[in-house]
Amino acid sequence: MISQVFILSSQGDHLIYKDFRGEAGKDSINMFYEMVTSLSGAQPPVVMRNKNLNFIHVRHSGLYWVVSTKDNPSPFTIIEFLNRLAALTKDYCGSLSEKSVRMNFALIYELLDEMVDYGYIQTTSTDILKNFIQTEAVTSKPFSLFDLSNVGLFGAETQQSKVAPSAAASRPIVASHGEQGGKNEIFVDVVERLSVVIGSNGVLMKADVEGEIRVKCYLPTCSEMRIGLNEEFSIGKSQLRGYGAAVRVDECSFHQAVKLDEFDTYRILKVCPSQGEQTLMQYQLSDELPCAPPFRLFPTVEKDYGSRYSNDMWLIFIGRIVAINVSVTVPVPKGSLSLSQELSSPEQSAELQPRSKAVLWTIPRFPGGAQLSAVFKVEVPRLSSASLLEVGPISMSFELPKYTCTGLQVRFLRLSPTQPGLSQRWVRYVTHSDSYTIRI
Repeated sequence: MISQVFILSSQGDHLIYKDFRGEAGKDSINMFYEMVTSLSGAQPPVVMRNKNLNFIHVRHSGLYWVVSTKDNPSPFTIIEFLNRLAALTKDYCGSLSEKSVRMNFALIYELLDEMVDYGYIQTTSTDILKNFIQTEAVTSKPFSLFDLSNVGLFGAETQQSKVAPSAAASRPIVASHGEQGGKNEIFVDVVERLSVVIGSNGVLMKADVEGEIRVKCYLPTCSEMRIGLNEEFSIGKSQLRGYGAAVRVDECSFHQAVKLDEFDTYRILKVCPSQGEQTLMQYQLSDELPCAPPFRLFPTVEKDYGSRYSNDMWLIFIGRIVAINVSVTVPVPKGSLSLSQELSSPEQSAELQPRSKAVLWTIPRFPGGAQLSAVFKVEVPRLSSASLLEVGPISMSFELPKYTCTGLQVRFLRLSPTQPGLSQRWVRYVTHSDSYTIRI
């Protein structure tokens, strides 16, 4: 049973607050944020308790999606509800960010009213909710991982490159009245999340990939869609398939609507898509990467003079593509006062964040095969050798458009029957960091 639902920004700003039962006061928001930010670990626990109030939360797009309850419901049920709420917000608003939540707060409150009644979950189905939601989404054009300069367009028989419409990827499923006669489009996104731990000696200690194939459909009707994957795609350490390079994962699961009668032989997924976003397939590859990690970082930390220390870093991107939204977070000792910096290009920026006790190095665009450098000089009162031990480990976040770590690709995307008029089929790939850690 849910008492409250609220959404917070990464800085603790109150974006959405809905109290269903009046069992807890609004101070529970500040109580949760103080708990989650006071923890020393980089990954706070999903379930926390303060006095007689339970907090269950997930993080999506840098936002905290939180449920508070005085009862003891199944945590897995609440987590699934929060994940569905985030997915529905993205479906209806077109994108998932702090800005889109602020611009569409009325729509999100209407969603919550239909999804939950007096703390009891009623439905999370897009098909059911779209019959009741009346508020139209307010869209903007954020710089997102799907705003790519080139994406792959896969026809029934041929493949070619084409530029994606700028507004297509962020269009909400509840279209405004002026868009009723728009294009028929369907997007298939192959999204992978990379988790890496690299030791202080540069040796790869851990590497995991979690991926999924998502479909976002704007077609009015479609009886069947067929998605062909790599013919050499294998699950587990089984015999290699086909004659190409092996594409292997350890585990794989499918949406219940996916038909698998052609999967074992031809690696074809069949599904009848409904309007909105669906995750057709999820897969995982553990403790093994078919290629080297995309970034190499060489940090050095040494005492400079007086109350200052120097942190020199060389960052190398060994990929052949362009990485975007790259950021490097370097923890600093407590009480750090000021930062001076030397960056190798004017596009970069860096700032000292006293609240998170870290230096944030931001690189909007990182060409493949390039190397960048940065020198940070931080002033710390009463600097000692023990203070230098607080520097690190370093974490990175980034997005790699048009790239998958596993090598999973879509061979073709076919619709049956053929859609009347002009219909667009887009296949897009992206890899982003889930947890990329370099120890010093």
